Amino acid sequence: MAPLRHAGSLIVRATAGLRRGVEIAQPLVVARPIRHRKLLITVIVVLLAVGALLALAQDQVTLKIQSAHAADDPQFPGYTAVLLGAEATGGNQYTVLTNGDQIFPAMLAAVTGARRRISFETYIYNKGSVGEQFTQAFEAAARRGVQVNLVVDAMGSNKIPKEWQERLKAAGVKVGEFGQPKWYALEELNYRTHRKILVVDGRVGFTGGVGLDDQWLGHAQDKEHWRDTMVRIEGPVVRLMEGAFNENFVETLGPVTPSVDPPEQIPASPLDSAMVLRSSPSGGSNDLKRLYLLAIAAARRTLDICSPYFVTDESTEWALREARQRGVHIRIVVEGDLTDAKPVKYASRQAYQRLMDTGIEIYEYQPTMMHTKTIVVDGAWSMFGSANFDNRSLELNDEMNVAVSDKALAARLLQDFEQDVRVSRRLDPVQWRQRSALEKSREYFWSYFGEIF
Repeated sequence: MAPLRHAGSLIVRATAGLRRGVEIAQPLVVARPIRHRKLLITVIVVLLAVGALLALAQDQVTLKIQSAHAADDPQFPGYTAVLLGAEATGGNQYTVLTNGDQIFPAMLAAVTGARRRISFETYIYNKGSVGEQFTQAFEAAARRGVQVNLVVDAMGSNKIPKEWQERLKAAGVKVGEFGQPKWYALEELNYRTHRKILVVDGRVGFTGGVGLDDQWLGHAQDKEHWRDTMVRIEGPVVRLMEGAFNENFVETLGPVTPSVDPPEQIPASPLDSAMVLRSSPSGGSNDLKRLYLLAIAAARRTLDICSPYFVTDESTEWALREARQRGVHIRIVVEGDLTDAKPVKYASRQAYQRLMDTGIEIYEYQPTMMHTKTIVVDGAWSMFGSANFDNRSLELNDEMNVAVSDKALAARLLQDFEQDVRVSRRLDPVQWRQRSALEKSREYFWSYFGEIF
């Protein structure tokens, strides 16, 4: 904006000079083109720099993964565990919690009942009634001798009242801020922890899409209150979730002594297997992204995906096309116009036509912002956690998902999925093709930023 301000001052001085009868027309004629050229050059340089960054962000390799086993094949859990280097566990129990009315009371009850240790990580921790309740619960737990360790994202949770932080630290709570901006490491601004993890006493854990903010209160009853899912877990996999928490805990504070309980000796079985997958910033694919591609590749009959910010790349589009060619019935529920990130919505919509032309059904959730992240394959295998179906979650953010072979859990997740479909608008491929040129151009523009969304 500086060149524009300078040009404006030249015009003011020129007008004043003419009133005094001073001849200044020639300098003005020379100065304005020079400054306009400088502005134009600046804009071009900025655009070239942005273009170069976007080009570097694009995946250099398209992953084309096929699965040797179907999702309901008894060998699939062990197959994926070996390929991803993950530890598979058995003997876990799951309770699906739908929206804030179910989620927050269950989480607070776990914190209130803690006896030894609380490990909590989140992207959003904001002022409001929810944040106040959890702050009080963490504070009270620490004062009765519970070890309370928190990790919050420095940007996503930058609205935590200073008074809360002082109360927590005074009670003995350890609070680590992940990704604190530093002038000498500006590139780190792009890398956030988006994980949602609560582990209490090493035996009960929660993960899903919910942070600490009043927008998650209620039951998705209006556009101010979001639709979301968390899963309460008991069993050996909780230990692996706490391991993921400690990965970031040691990065935010020091020195720290990570705490995890000894493993329970409950081996995984073909119909009772759970594993934890993490993602962190990478120059290409990581284990979590490969799990997404393997899950799609393992589908033989049905694939039901629920995710906001649904932004595909060449690898995921290839996997979805291959699934359709195998005859897999694919349904995707995404957020609609009620979203907190319109540019990301435009970027995601740019791919809808290609996906629908293959026979994929796309539904946009209507009542409010839809923030649930679940995948169910063939009604037998499911995945849930903090990761969205986009490049930011699979290659830039720190995320954590849990993958489970358990038909009862898959059936429970599908109950919520069917309810979400009923209140969503199914997009018609013929009508979608006829949307306005303005909408198409806007989506085309923002799609170039898909790799950093």
